[in-house]
Amino acid sequence: QLQLVESGGGLVQPGGSLRLSCAGSGFTLDSRAIAWFRQAPGKEREGVSCISSRTGSIYYAYYADSAKGRFTISRDNAKNTVYLQMNSLKPEDTAVYYCAAASRCSGYVTVDTEFGSWGQGTQVTVSS
Repeated sequence: QLQLVESGGGLVQPGGSLRLSCAGSGFTLDSRAIAWFRQAPGKEREGVSCISSRTGSIYYAYYADSAKGRFTISRDNAKNTVYLQMNSLKPEDTAVYYCAAASRCSGYVTVDTEFGSWGQGTQVTVSS
């Protein structure tokens, strides 16, 4: 059974940092594109970042405009985990963050229905 589990959320002050983890079981994350999404209260779920499956020896990373320059997505294949390092956090980053898998990243911005194996989410709250 394919399963993703998010962790690492919490309460942080504006300007602070958090690192979210997306741990996989039942499949090798390296073989799938993994994306991070978030959903704030009263808002639709939106794509934040995506890292491709291995292409040769390269992974490609994609970021929503809201994440560019502040967030970094990465993989640790030994731990079968994808991370989202979030720096310079803002109150508008407050949301439940989810990870999900797909064959490619192309649909992450629109939360394409191909994305599946959703985790339960981890709450990120940015507040002073």
